[in-house]
Amino acid sequence: MSGQHRDATDIAASLQGDGAAFAHLIRRYQGQVAGDLSRFTHDRLRLEELTQDVFVEAYNSLRTYRGEAPFGHWLRKITVRVGYRFLKEAGKNRARDEAVPEPASTEADPEPGPAEAAARVQGLLAKLAPRDRLVLTLMYMQGLSVAEIADRTGWSRIMVKVQAFRARQRLKRLLEKSRRIET
Repeated sequence: MSGQHRDATDIAASLQGDGAAFAHLIRRYQGQVAGDLSRFTHDRLRLEELTQDVFVEAYNSLRTYRGEAPFGHWLRKITVRVGYRFLKEAGKNRARDEAVPEPASTEADPEPGPAEAAARVQGLLAKLAPRDRLVLTLMYMQGLSVAEIADRTGWSRIMVKVQAFRARQRLKRLLEKSRRIET
């Protein structure tokens, strides 16, 4: 049985109240959802909570799934919405923001290694507005095209391009500012 056929069977059974059928969907897509959400947080517990939030929202919205696109595609749209809400909430309450602090620069090691560079990028991304973080995360960390980002976010392609351009400019200014502070 093909994946789409199994999905259709499990969705139909879930809509009839079969919890085991929805559990099959969870097991089938849990890795994909967690992988997508890992771009939004590195905290394992928070990642698990967000993954659960995606499946709760999917279950509550299952009647709206029309089957015009694969279930995994529909689920990814929900994943992006949950990730975006997380970024917005984290931005409102910086105390809960789990951004990795920028490592201190040392004279002996002016070029950061891969781990330090990744931590620096995560720290700078954490300082951006949620929409900026979302578009940069989808574009550069998940490697999505403008069309795919537009589809997942509900934005127009032009909006994605404009948002990405502005987000890159803001990230560049943050990087320049952090370099001035270090020197």
